[in-house]
Amino acid sequence: MLEFRKILFPVDLSEVSPKLVEFALTMAQRFSAELHVINVVRTLMAQSQALDFSSEEIEQLRERYYAKLGEQLDQFVQKHLYCYQPVVTAHLLGDPADGILDYIEKQDIDLVVMGTHGRKGLDKIIFGSVAQRVVQMSPAPVLTVNPHRLDHAS
Repeated sequence: MLEFRKILFPVDLSEVSPKLVEFALTMAQRFSAELHVINVVRTLMAQSQALDFSSEEIEQLRERYYAKLGEQLDQFVQKHLYCYQPVVTAHLLGDPADGILDYIEKQDIDLVVMGTHGRKGLDKIIFGSVAQRVVQMSPAPVLTVNPHRLDHAS
């Protein structure tokens, strides 16, 4: 019988993330698994000359931005996953797909539950689908959910 001891639930903290909670929670409860909730954000790049900020000011802006995202992850978990233990959280910097894949290997994740759609627009066009890369390269099984199809299901 399959046994999933550690389940990874990567979130981008967009309006899509809460729609996926039920799937991650159901799988974690079904297998009494440790639920890992992570957020991976790209490193902010800025040219101080273009923004007319010093490198110290840019670094302070980056630190505040990353701290705010970490707080948002904590708030997301408190709001949507307060009823489940154990939950492990991590806020990571870098390419989202690479960060997720690296986390899967380092934490010995048994199953990944993630959305097929998250942030949209130019970011998706330039960087491609995070879910697609994770599905193709993950050493663990990946359960993908199209959150936009959930709106039409009754």
